[in-house]
Amino acid sequence: MRRGGTSRRCAPCRGLRRRVGLGRVVRPSGSERDGNGGRETIGQRPEDEPGTGLVAAFGRQLKLLRIRAGVERVEFGAQMGYSTATIAAYEQGRRIAPPKFIDKADDALDAGGVLKALKEDLARAQYPAFFRDAARLEGEAVALSVYATVAVPGLLQTEDYARAVFRMQRPLLDDEVIEQRLAARLARQRIFGRRPSPLMSFIMEEAVLHRPIGGRMTLRGQREQILLIGQNRNVEIQVMPTNREDHAGLGGPFNLIDTAQGQRVAYTEVQDDSRLYTGLPKIRELESRYGILRSQALTPSESLAFVEQLLGER
Repeated sequence: MRRGGTSRRCAPCRGLRRRVGLGRVVRPSGSERDGNGGRETIGQRPEDEPGTGLVAAFGRQLKLLRIRAGVERVEFGAQMGYSTATIAAYEQGRRIAPPKFIDKADDALDAGGVLKALKEDLARAQYPAFFRDAARLEGEAVALSVYATVAVPGLLQTEDYARAVFRMQRPLLDDEVIEQRLAARLARQRIFGRRPSPLMSFIMEEAVLHRPIGGRMTLRGQREQILLIGQNRNVEIQVMPTNREDHAGLGGPFNLIDTAQGQRVAYTEVQDDSRLYTGLPKIRELESRYGILRSQALTPSESLAFVEQLLGER
């Protein structure tokens, strides 16, 4: 894989680039040994309920600081540029405050950094409980390998595509939860701007590129984004053709995450249950599987040409 963040240029991408915008750890509820000498962490739903835990604690602190400052909720909302209902939702722990709000509120209420100190933890609280450990590792990774079978990987998703994915979830998610999850997913994409650039490899099934999640126009925008991100020298995107007779990925999707400490972790997820593997036998098994998948899939150049071909279809 090629290193560095400089992008590979292609004529169609120059036009697309103007139209598409690239956008304390909470432990899962249970864990057990994986039998391979490593730790297997199992994250299960339900995630934290609104009004409990860290989010509620932040809300109570925000309200106390506002009252101490002698500011009414309506006045505070106007000062911050937020509606009274939104301020109430933050104070009651029904919504997670975004980082910009936290910084501004800390300064406006002369909180002395009390609110800012919770910013990183609140950012992680936006993720479903089963994904929080993986999100932390992903954000610090020096290399990622992602195999996706059903939908475009979250790191590559456009805002419209990601919103459509969340809206399809069953049981249905509340609109506020959808917006929180959406903000968290898009925030993960800051990894593309990190320096030094992490090495990233994505393999996705061809069917993913045909499935019109969110509608035909949303799918087109998603294909454009894949083509654009694939131009980055530190990113390789491969497509697994549907007509392949030999296929090493029938066991389902998985991610491999390399940390700055030299550790490799595997992450799997099915039906909102997740597992993190650190045991060497399991890691080697998935490493081997990923290597075979790369050899069976189209090459990165062939894959981008395939996506470009799909964009030309009507």
